[in-house]
Amino acid sequence: MPNHPVIAQIERAAATTGALIAGIGAEQWKLPTPCADWDVTALVNHLVGGIHLYVGRLTGTDPGKAHEDDWLGDDPVAAYRSAAAADLAAWRRPGALDRSVTIPLGDLPGEFAATVHLTELAVHGADIAVATGRENLLDAELLEGLLAAIRQLGVDRYRVPGIFGPEATAAADAPVHLRLLAHLGRTVAV
Repeated sequence: MPNHPVIAQIERAAATTGALIAGIGAEQWKLPTPCADWDVTALVNHLVGGIHLYVGRLTGTDPGKAHEDDWLGDDPVAAYRSAAAADLAAWRRPGALDRSVTIPLGDLPGEFAATVHLTELAVHGADIAVATGRENLLDAELLEGLLAAIRQLGVDRYRVPGIFGPEATAAADAPVHLRLLAHLGRTVAV
């Protein structure tokens, strides 16, 4: 199902997040992010580790490390690019959206798991953009659609430490990435 809308959205989010990661300056890797307790390095490592875990679940392979192990090595940009390429290949495999995918949230139908994964990619991309001051690179159309989908699906049952916090406040006319981050519990100074 390589032409499925959610896979196309994953591809867009991965590309945007990849551009953001590629543009992180040497002095920016230790900046704080909207994710409490994570600097840019820790957030990118978490994202790359999560991508590898999804690839493992989708392909039936062992990723070889735990989620928060060091996935970045000496070249975080290359680590992300490699993970993103494997991720897109895994989602494009025939039947990827037709199978259940077991993640920490539980055993999810493939299309719902893909939407959760899209959320991870897009939201952490927004976290990186806010932390590094490059919010203009975000895909506002993609984020608007994602915010609408998340509101429709509801995240209240996932508002637990380590997943989503209580909804924060964002002005109704705030840029979509700030409204999305606030909806998922991140407090971002404007």
